Amino acid sequence: MTYDFQSIVDRHGQDALAVDGPGKRSGSAPDAPQDGFDFIPMWVADMNFPVLHTIQDAIIARAREPHFGYFMPRDEYFDEIIQWHERRHGVTGLKPEHIGYENGVLGGVISTLRSFMAPGDAVLLHSPTYIGFTSSIENAGFRIVLSPLVRDEQGVWRMDFDDMERKLASNKIHAAVFCSPHNPCGRVWERWEIERAMELYQRYDCVVVSDEIWSDIVMPGHTHIPTQSVSEDARNRTVALYAPSKTFNLAGLVGSYHIIYNDYLRDRETATASKAHYNEMNVLSMHALIGAYQPEGYVWVDELCETIDQNISFACSYIAEHFEGVDVARPEGTYMLFLDCSGWLAAHGKDIDWLQKAGWRVGVGWQDGRPFHGPQAIRMNLALPLARVQEAFDRLDRYVFNA
Repeated sequence: MTYDFQSIVDRHGQDALAVDGPGKRSGSAPDAPQDGFDFIPMWVADMNFPVLHTIQDAIIARAREPHFGYFMPRDEYFDEIIQWHERRHGVTGLKPEHIGYENGVLGGVISTLRSFMAPGDAVLLHSPTYIGFTSSIENAGFRIVLSPLVRDEQGVWRMDFDDMERKLASNKIHAAVFCSPHNPCGRVWERWEIERAMELYQRYDCVVVSDEIWSDIVMPGHTHIPTQSVSEDARNRTVALYAPSKTFNLAGLVGSYHIIYNDYLRDRETATASKAHYNEMNVLSMHALIGAYQPEGYVWVDELCETIDQNISFACSYIAEHFEGVDVARPEGTYMLFLDCSGWLAAHGKDIDWLQKAGWRVGVGWQDGRPFHGPQAIRMNLALPLARVQEAFDRLDRYVFNA
């Protein structure tokens, strides 16, 4: 490989929530491990790999310039986004006027919903559901209606189209948030699945917000299909949200963007986003994106996906061989596992609180699945050097599942 995904990066004392948060913060942060165990960060959805050097180079070069006043986004920012989507996702016809900055994907979700909905209106989501959707949508005053994903005979997560239609009709829903690839289940939707979902959204006249922040982290053998590409109607009713932050581990720099082809949809979303006067690009975030979307970035992402795929293979095989009663569908995208622990819990008379904290005690910082609407589930980040993943599973084997 050209790039290093196996060296262990020490992020302690560098403001990293994933490693400095445990034991110090409330909410979903893990407890600190007991003496004798270091902490393996597998909860926050960021990566434990060194950042691509062209990103650092771009930021450092701009930081050397002795001025940080008001600025305009440079043409290169839009050019690199257009080229990235054309080369990686086969997108054609994308122009600078279709692209708009967002401080974050969740901000784009809420700006879109507020443009077309009133407080108390219902929005359709699939469950399990990304925790950020739940908190931000409910905080904005909207009502979430969940359509559960179901496992087919091969254990693959699928949309239940009949259930979706019933809920769209009975709740008079006209907005949906779609996650592609899906977090936390790791599905990379096939074209026919997206087409059928978008046909339903067209039938019930739904504005669709498509969170495609994970679109670059797709495992070999699978292909991300942009939601807007499946039909002309999908192109015109969808706000698609992207960011280099997930792909290149830049969440601390803040910076996402939308792609909106329809003029009316774009005018409404950008008008709403502007009202809070928060949605302004940071000059270093702009240069970080430009640095990420360089030729080196294409190679880096391919090698990242290969590394994560190896970690997924190890983890899924280990679970099948060692953790009886724990079920997981192999992710097709993202670097997250979503473990269904219901069988193990029932067999051992334990609850999910006990299991979660048992992992924390030995330094495995996994995440409670209940806020993702997985009542007996745990979400687990595999974007670490393989040696760290192996150590985590060895501890879970010896001290938790088979203690």
